[in-house]
Amino acid sequence: MSAVARAARRWQTEAPLPPRQAEPNAGMDAVAHIEPGASRASAPVVLAVDRIVRRYGPVEAVAGISLDVAAGEIVALVGHSGSGKSTLLRLIAGLERPDAGTIAIAGQIVCGNGAFVPPEQRGVGMMFQDYALFPHLSVLDNVRFGLARMPAGEADVRARAALERIGLLSRAGDFPHALSGGEQQRVALARALLPAPRILLMDEPFSNLDKRSRDRIRDETTAILRESGTTAILVTHDPEDAMRIADRIMLMEAGRIARGGTAEDLYRQPGSLLVARFFADFNEIEGGVKDGRVATAIGTFPAKDLAEGSKVVICVRPHDLRLAEGHEGAIAATLAGRAFIGDELVLSLAVPGLARPLLAHVPIQTPARIGGTVRVSLSAEDVLVLPAGD
Repeated sequence: MSAVARAARRWQTEAPLPPRQAEPNAGMDAVAHIEPGASRASAPVVLAVDRIVRRYGPVEAVAGISLDVAAGEIVALVGHSGSGKSTLLRLIAGLERPDAGTIAIAGQIVCGNGAFVPPEQRGVGMMFQDYALFPHLSVLDNVRFGLARMPAGEADVRARAALERIGLLSRAGDFPHALSGGEQQRVALARALLPAPRILLMDEPFSNLDKRSRDRIRDETTAILRESGTTAILVTHDPEDAMRIADRIMLMEAGRIARGGTAEDLYRQPGSLLVARFFADFNEIEGGVKDGRVATAIGTFPAKDLAEGSKVVICVRPHDLRLAEGHEGAIAATLAGRAFIGDELVLSLAVPGLARPLLAHVPIQTPARIGGTVRVSLSAEDVLVLPAGD
């Protein structure tokens, strides 16, 4: 466990400022789009967004979204560029005004119904994509910036304690340009959490990190948020960030929430091609429903509740294809290509009757000779049958 992760275990009990107690949302209906779990059901609502709208000319960047977030919950807003996720975050922060709808934080309406509370009075912490550290201030001064109303001596003590907890007290006198990307991210997180915000808003906080640093810093950030009980909203275009951090994920498309749920919900039961494609790579095979089933070159699969004659797409994850000589029902294929990617092989398999080769991810010990015939098996439980047309 890293120094930052260990420090997270002390963050709650040694917090420089006591966390604000979120009050149950008064006067607003519950607006969750999915069934809450037991822990959410028993926790007060910290954030309630009700039919919020933001227009730019004829374009509705946010089109009537309703969402609630419980105390201590981490919610991720995901989607492609232009889906409206960052605009929604800015509306919650108070950096933009909505055209319709209301937002309440800890039971207080902060915008809508004639009210507008400025950002600095909402009790909201912000972490930006570029961390927004002040280049002319030292690390210590950056961290204590949010404690401007506190006596200087007390603010200094608390800021130093926060830096010690993230393992950067020795860099207190340095300036941001002297820190690595991961160190800057930790300083930004400490600065955001030091005033004990009611809710922390994070806009693509890991996008500027390299792959190795990203995994480590993301895990350390998650540990701090969990141990401090911080309520947070994360905006990201990376599904892995969302799946590894969030209690719930909201996939946005064209200013609306296309689908909400846990990471496992969205991965295993996406419900549409839009959701499926965002959270995983697939082999896709087009087909049609006949007598309640879909016949393809790799097998026949039940169509469940899809209408007779409707167009569908069979989706198979590369990891769910297995090479299985002698397996009953296995599919004959020609090995058209192979690539070694470290911990596994990626095979390209030409199957008679399919316009495109199937991709299969298999263990590196798998014998594979280009041009040879192999047999492939898959389980019907691993196949998704989804309506075409997304």
